[in-house]
Amino acid sequence: MPERTRIVIVGGGFAGFSAARALLKSLPPEYGADIVLVNRTDYFLYLPLLPEVAAAVIDPRRVTVSLPAALPGIRLALGEVTALALDDRELTYVDPEGRSKKLGYDRLIVAVGSVSKLLPIPGIAEHAHGFRSVSEALFLRDHVIRQVELAAATEDAAERDARCTFVVVGAGYTGTEVAAQGPLFTRAIARHHRELDGKRMRWLLLDLAPKVLPELDKRLSRAADRALRGRGVEIMTGTSVKEAKTDGVLLTTGDFVPARTLAWCVGVRPDPLVEAAGVRTERGRLVVEPTLAVPGRPEVFACGDAAAVPDLTRPGEMTAMTAQHATRQGTLAGRNVAASLGYGVTPEYRHHDLGFVVDHGGAQAAANPLHIPLSGLPAKAVTRGYHLMAMPGNRTRTVADWALDAAIGRQTVQLGLVSSDEAALETSQAPAH
Repeated sequence: MPERTRIVIVGGGFAGFSAARALLKSLPPEYGADIVLVNRTDYFLYLPLLPEVAAAVIDPRRVTVSLPAALPGIRLALGEVTALALDDRELTYVDPEGRSKKLGYDRLIVAVGSVSKLLPIPGIAEHAHGFRSVSEALFLRDHVIRQVELAAATEDAAERDARCTFVVVGAGYTGTEVAAQGPLFTRAIARHHRELDGKRMRWLLLDLAPKVLPELDKRLSRAADRALRGRGVEIMTGTSVKEAKTDGVLLTTGDFVPARTLAWCVGVRPDPLVEAAGVRTERGRLVVEPTLAVPGRPEVFACGDAAAVPDLTRPGEMTAMTAQHATRQGTLAGRNVAASLGYGVTPEYRHHDLGFVVDHGGAQAAANPLHIPLSGLPAKAVTRGYHLMAMPGNRTRTVADWALDAAIGRQTVQLGLVSSDEAALETSQAPAH
């Protein structure tokens, strides 16, 4: 019997997951393609809800969707891709037990995504913690609970102040949501410690930009600013960290803030695997045609944060690194791979931004559906509705967690599942592939 056509997808994030799902729908079962998804974990991670995991609003299992269960017919290869040999139509990956393996392909979809952006600031790698994985969110959850509990146990006023101070760097989507959820979370923890009655839980949000959520229009940025300040968050724009230390952070203003918590939400950069592939890149992203094919290599497609996709709605620019683009590009990549095998047509990627949602905890949110600016409860309803539609699974359980949080509050107990070494920023650079 002839060998089956092998299609390999590298990465199981928004782009890779969508590509796999599109392939399953586009290729007829009788074609018999061998579709292999190489990913470091056996689940798709719904990143936008990680701040709610860190704040104990929802269970960590809600943001993880089993790849084998959600993609029947896809063969999962657990491991981390270490090299792409495009001339040989082959890649190398290392499985969870450290064994190096090679995998050939007839078609390849590169959807490796992005990793945390680590800036050359003294002490950041050692003392800050990223926010790109379940382990990092769980560590931050435990760490915040532990700091409040240790603050309640000490009689040293300076130590108590430092342990009750939490610094978040980066006022984009993730950092804003982490800072917004923080005061609600620490208030719930402190409620169980009489020693902390009347004690202020100090949350700081830093960014070099002149405003929070600098990507948004002024009205929504102001609404987010008001919501954060109303919750007690200290917003320090035009400010960042100059040096991180064990006992606090030195700011670019020259001020030193005693603290034991530093959450790094500065942003992301394309996965380094892309630049090592030996083909043309732009700002660390693989250059592709509007069809998402790599120029000169019709068997290779790229999508999501790993790809420099021309933005046909804004000539001369490339699409932003967002989940919205990654999901739609992944779907198109899957369809165009099927078309390259004789099933369907090959359209170009063209997508107008449909807006955004940012959850600020409680009844607060900011949203811009179809470019209609919303804030407060209307934005909250749109935000949660969007997440439920975008999640590929666990919707009922997520709604149940939201209802329980509203009715009886959240659980404030350490789980002890992740060590500080596992969640340190310098070890959190591994991509989700």
